[in-house]
Amino acid sequence: MSIREHLTELERRHATLEKELESAKHHPSMDELEIGNLKRQKLKLKDEISRLRVTG
Repeated sequence: MSIREHLTELERRHATLEKELESAKHHPSMDELEIGNLKRQKLKLKDEISRLRVTG
């Protein structure tokens, strides 16, 4: 997988997590721990995307 393909996949996963996070914020059964986990995953992807853009 090329860096460009990997970057595209990370961006897709980031967007998916953003949608999940927005949905979770409006769902009464989601607790703060689950929401925090989604935020951490999203931030980790964002950091990886930024790293690849600088090095790629």
